Amino acid sequence: MAVLLALLAAVTYGSGDFLGGIASKRTHVLSVVVVSQAIGAALVLATLPFASGTGPVRGAVMWGAAAGVAGGVGVILLYRGLAVGRMAVVAPVTGVVAAIVPLVVGLARGERPSVWAFSGAVIALAAVALVSRGHDEHGAAARSGLPEAFGAGCGFGAFFILLDASGDASGVWPLVGARIASLALCLGIALVLRQSLRPTAGTTPAIVGAGILDVVANLAYLAASRMGLLSMVAVVTSTYPAATIVLARVVLDERLRRVQTVGVACAIVGVALIAVG
Repeated sequence: MAVLLALLAAVTYGSGDFLGGIASKRTHVLSVVVVSQAIGAALVLATLPFASGTGPVRGAVMWGAAAGVAGGVGVILLYRGLAVGRMAVVAPVTGVVAAIVPLVVGLARGERPSVWAFSGAVIALAAVALVSRGHDEHGAAARSGLPEAFGAGCGFGAFFILLDASGDASGVWPLVGARIASLALCLGIALVLRQSLRPTAGTTPAIVGAGILDVVANLAYLAASRMGLLSMVAVVTSTYPAATIVLARVVLDERLRRVQTVGVACAIVGVALIAVG
């Protein structure tokens, strides 16, 4: 069941990122993030009467808030990367980094992944190098969005780790703390930059969809992390770029150079091997 929930989280994270990336190409990234986070916060609060748990345990809320800060930074960087770069390049790099971070933390905790997991990590690192190469048909470097992708991956990896640390008996309260913290962070950045948060006409449906899917993904991941091992659940969830890539290929007709296609394939194989391990 943990793997199925992690796969559900992966599909919904990837689909939400696609919608967020589409919106970010037409309106400011902070507008997309703040509005989608606000929608998500309302939905999480709406689930409280139906959620089991011991109540707003301070420790759980604080772990959730820390996760929210990391995740908020990750979302901002990811949407920025998706807006300026190719989704089929930015998404897998983000996913690979997000998969490796929990693996490294697990090693530091004394976990000893199998040979399959180590092999997957090596392939995943090679994938990052491959998708970072190449030039598009206009000669512009295909590295656009990669710094954001690396930063987003670190943010999401930290989000997975911190949310997992919130405990198993606190219901959805960690997500409440995460939403409040991430929304406060993004609003603060918008205020400092004096950025208008009004979405461009026509982008609201995509932003709303991104917010809804993100909450579904968070709930699925939280449930999965309480049923399975962090090193397995976080990495399976990190296969979410597959959904983003498929949607970008079908809807946007994004095409990659051969070396980048190989890199994307390696990223998916690498994450799958880590999950198996």
